[in-house]
Amino acid sequence: MSRFTGMNVEERTFLKRIDWWFVIYILALNFIGLVNLFSATQGGASHLNRLFALQIIWLISGWCLFSIATFFNYDWYRRFALIIYVINLGLLALVPYVGKSYYGAKRWLDLGFSSFQPSETMKLALILILAKVLSTKSKSGGLGITDLIVPLLIVMIPFALIVRQPDLGTGLLVAVVGFSMILFVGVRRYIVILALILGLFGSVLAWKYGLKEYQKNRIETFMEPDKDPRGSGYNSIQSKIAVGSGRFLGKGFRKGTQAQLEFLPERHTDFIFSVLSEEHGFVGALTTIGLFSMLFFLAIRIGSQAKDRFGSLMVVGCISYLFGHMAINIGMVIGLLPIVGIPLPLLSYGGSSMFSTMLCLGIISSVSYRKFLF
Repeated sequence: MSRFTGMNVEERTFLKRIDWWFVIYILALNFIGLVNLFSATQGGASHLNRLFALQIIWLISGWCLFSIATFFNYDWYRRFALIIYVINLGLLALVPYVGKSYYGAKRWLDLGFSSFQPSETMKLALILILAKVLSTKSKSGGLGITDLIVPLLIVMIPFALIVRQPDLGTGLLVAVVGFSMILFVGVRRYIVILALILGLFGSVLAWKYGLKEYQKNRIETFMEPDKDPRGSGYNSIQSKIAVGSGRFLGKGFRKGTQAQLEFLPERHTDFIFSVLSEEHGFVGALTTIGLFSMLFFLAIRIGSQAKDRFGSLMVVGCISYLFGHMAINIGMVIGLLPIVGIPLPLLSYGGSSMFSTMLCLGIISSVSYRKFLF
């Protein structure tokens, strides 16, 4: 009898360790993503029709990764963080030589059955190695310049490799994740001021010497999309038409003209939120953003309750990763940011994005699971 009582206690303890609200919000976003993707991919171009089935496979695989990451002792990430980081750097370095080209950019490695984007997994590798390095650094007045040499090198090396592909949007997101983690640990005030000044001058130099012509066109189009409505401004204009035409309640499932008549480009990836807004209106868009907000709120709570500094830093990195993707993607489709190739987590089609997102969420879940282990 005592043995069964012990099993019941263990089962209750197991159930208690899982943050079920965190899981429920992820499932809710998965459901919205699948419904939205079905509408975006069915009845259009022939190559889009099979993407919904593939996304289900990616999602099931993503939940397997989430489960493994949840029950996996995240102390192992600390041990293998450097190895994971170096492997991802090696894959990024291979992309310019053996990578597949799409629209003039080499960002993917051909696996035969699918394509793999190393820059996606690099974001997670960066989170792990920075959490390991920064968890050992703590000063009352904040980190100084000498303390930041190694963390900045860890961030800037993959940033340079990703920008070289070229993929400025993902490169900037990598930088945002890295700098968010560094700022969370704390730096001296003069360093923040110096970084802002260098960033200002750096942006001027990047505009004159660093950015390619199409990247400049994207920024110019963002400032004045009607300047080239059939060229560089087309995507932004069509996206804003889709979002605005949804109004309050939307046009209805699979009744969005911009998506169904194929005026909206890349509607299954970069502009998936435009499809959502057109078909389900302001209510659908606000509901989705609200679910993301609750997910971030729970993640922040998990990070604050982590049993150690390493766990807290991993959660901060994962939140920066997810929030950065969401904010940039939604910002660009409604015209608040320039158009960049950043997917919307849990909604956009893509295996690499789904795996990275679910693994990132699994890491947060693992930190939550182990806050009860002392």
